[in-house]
Amino acid sequence: MLAALFSHGHNPAMPRILLIDDDAHLAPPLTTYFARFDCTLDSAQRPSEGLAKLRNGDYDAAILDVMLPEMDGFALCRQIRAVRDIPIVMLTARGEVMDRVVGLELGADDYLPKPFEPRELVARVQTILRRQRVRPAAPAASAQRLVFDGLAIDLDRREVQRAGERIELTGTEFELLALLAAEPGKVFSRDDILNRLRGHEADLYTRAVDIVVSRLRKKLEPLDCIKTLRNAGYTLAVAPGTPEAAA
Repeated sequence: MLAALFSHGHNPAMPRILLIDDDAHLAPPLTTYFARFDCTLDSAQRPSEGLAKLRNGDYDAAILDVMLPEMDGFALCRQIRAVRDIPIVMLTARGEVMDRVVGLELGADDYLPKPFEPRELVARVQTILRRQRVRPAAPAASAQRLVFDGLAIDLDRREVQRAGERIELTGTEFELLALLAAEPGKVFSRDDILNRLRGHEADLYTRAVDIVVSRLRKKLEPLDCIKTLRNAGYTLAVAPGTPEAAA
C-alpha cells in the first residue's frame, strides 16, 4: 500500500525537498534559504502529514528529524526506504555516533547533527541529488551493462541482478557497487569512495563507508565479491561473465 505514496514526473530543474520535523520554527527560514539555491522546500511536522504529502506530490529528497511524534525518524526512514529510493538526510539533536550509524544502516544517505548551518544542509542535499544524476564511468566495451559471474549491473536502469534475481539497493549502495564494478580489481580507499560518491564538501566520517559495504554485502549474498584489503580499502573481486553466467 505504501508503494502508492510515490510518483514521478515534475521538472527536475527545481528540486523539491520534503522536511519532516516537529520544530515549527525550523521550516520557514529553511524554506527561504533553500529557495536561494533554486530548491523548493516543503514541510510537515508529523510523520503522517509527511507521508500524506509524499502521496500527493513528487519529491526529490527528504529530510527527517530523528525525534518525531507518532514514530521516530528511524521508523519513518524505514517506511520510506522500503518502497522508494528517494535520498534521505537524517537530522539528530542527540549527536551520538550510534544514532548516525543506525540511520545509515536503515538506508539514509546522510546525516547532520543539530544545530547546523543552513548552508551545510543545502550542501548535503545538493551532493546526494548530484550523486543521483551522475553515474561512475563504465568500460567502453559495455557502457550500459556490467556482467560478472552471478552478477549483472544495468547502469541505465540502475538495476542489479544476483543469480538472475533482481535485488533492491539504495542509491548509495548502487553507486558504490557501480564504482567498484567499473574497475574490477582496483582497490578503492575509504576516502576515495567518500570523495567519489558524496563530493568533497560532505564532511562524513569513514565509518559510513564500512556500513554501506556491510549492507551491500548482505544483499549480494551468497556472492562474496567485495573484498576488504586491510589498511587499503575495498575491491570487487569477481570473474567477468556472460549474460547467461549472471542468470
